[in-house]
Amino acid sequence: MAITAMTATPTMTMATVMTESGSLLKLMSWLSPVFPVGGFAYSAGLEQAVHAGHVRDLASLADWIDAQITLGALWNDVVLLIEAHRSSGDRATIDGLSELCLALCVARERRDETLNQGTSFLEGVAHWVRPDLLPGRGAPLPVVVGAAAGLERIDPRLSAGAYLHAFVSNQLQCAIRLSVVGQDGAASALASLEPLIGRTAERAAAATLDDLGGAAFIADSAAMNHETLQPRLFLS
Repeated sequence: MAITAMTATPTMTMATVMTESGSLLKLMSWLSPVFPVGGFAYSAGLEQAVHAGHVRDLASLADWIDAQITLGALWNDVVLLIEAHRSSGDRATIDGLSELCLALCVARERRDETLNQGTSFLEGVAHWVRPDLLPGRGAPLPVVVGAAAGLERIDPRLSAGAYLHAFVSNQLQCAIRLSVVGQDGAASALASLEPLIGRTAERAAAATLDDLGGAAFIADSAAMNHETLQPRLFLS
């Protein structure tokens, strides 16, 4: 999602600029590598994809990430994130979204990944948001992020874009560790995927639960097959 310099204009007051700046800083903090969610330990099936030869260079890596965002688990994640954002003050709806999110996980490792990171995110984000307003323990990551962003009145498109950007960044870090690309290659991939992140965030912001679904079968299979991969660097 493209980020432009926030300069006050006749239609944008300084208070608006400060509000948007504060929202951006919160998302950067919540989705940064130092936030205690253990994202460095998970590859979302990428390690298995590299092992199987599906991802072997910069082009196939970008295609892999593209498919996950547009057709795979990450599309469902951001749709659920947006719904949680809309329903951030409704605990019953949030609980239902959590159950749905976990039901959509295609593999045990995928379920563990989103559940464990959700639990850790809850603990960390409580420094910004009153804990009693947040979802209860057992809420998966996209639901917790969406609910927290909704409670803080952060723009839903910005929230979805930041979530996707964090996923892409993590995938590229994994690819570096797996020796698929170097840092320059990862930067090139991030630049090429940025427009896709923005378009997908916009699409998700207008989506409903009726738009859930996916067709990333190879990625889903990789998430399942990783459960028996040995040796391995990542938990998923």
